[in-house]
Parts: sequence; structure tokens; C-alpha cells
Amino acid sequence: MATKLSVLPLIFLFLTGPGNLWAAADQLQEILEDANKARQEQKAKELKAKEQVEQMQRDQRAGEMQQQLDQIKRQKTDPADGQKPQAEKAQQQLDQQKNDQQLQRLQSEQQLRRIEQDKDPLRQQQQINELQRQQQIRSLQDQIQRNQLQQDLDRTRPQQNNR
Repeated sequence: MATKLSVLPLIFLFLTGPGNLWAAADQLQEILEDANKARQEQKAKELKAKEQVEQMQRDQRAGEMQQQLDQIKRQKTDPADGQKPQAEKAQQQLDQQKNDQQLQRLQSEQQLRRIEQDKDPLRQQQQINELQRQQQIRSLQDQIQRNQLQQDLDRTRPQQNNR
């Protein structure tokens, strides 16, 4: 009688077990998907925050370059000075760089919104990784441009100081 009572719960568990296992597996899958989605969202937020920080740094450097250009313009007394075309060219490059950076920032935000809508976590992760890679490339290109513009400004300054 005691063995019959101990076997009964095992039989009951065996008969109802597969259903419970499937439900548990489904719950586990849901939990894993939710955790993956939360990681993707966190990574997207971090990417957006990083892009904002980089944009603020680019804006700050562009502002500093603008101040340097303004200073060069104020130092000029003769409009026929041979340095004027160089300063104007540097100003145009600076303006163009600002416009390009703003356009890139908007495109990145739009691309990030599209990535966040993707329901496939693996594809979403791949797209986020690609977006990060593109932003790093753009950041390096911007840095190269800033360095070239700074060199142009530095070349203009010594010539003005010699006059």
C-alpha cells in the first residue's frame, strides 16, 4: 500500500511533467528573450549617449576653431591682405564640417531608431555593432579634418604675427 502511494505521485508527475516542462521551457525562452531585448536596449542607449558625448566634443572643438578664426579675422587690418582667402577657406571648411556633423548625427539617430524596431535580437546586435563601427570611422575622419583645419589655421597665424 505504501509503495502504491509513493508511485502514484511519480505517475502523476510523469503524466503531467512534459506539459510542465514545455511551459517551463517557454517561460525560460521568454525570460531569455526579454533579457536579450533589455541588453539590446541598454546597448542602444549607451550608443546614443556615446554619440551625444562625441557630438558635444566635436561641437566644442568646432566652437574653439570658430573663435580662432574670428580672432584671425579681427587681427586683419588690410582687406587686400593675402591671408584673407585662406581664412575664408578655413571658415567655409568649418561651416561645412559643422553641417556634415549635424547631418551625420541625425542619420545615426534615425538608423538607431530603425535598429530598435527590429525584432530579431541577433540582427539587431549586428546592426548596432555596424553602427558603432561607422561612428568610430566618422569620428576618426572628423578628427583628421579638424587636425588639417588646425594646421591651416596655425600656418596662417605665424604669417600674421610676422607682419
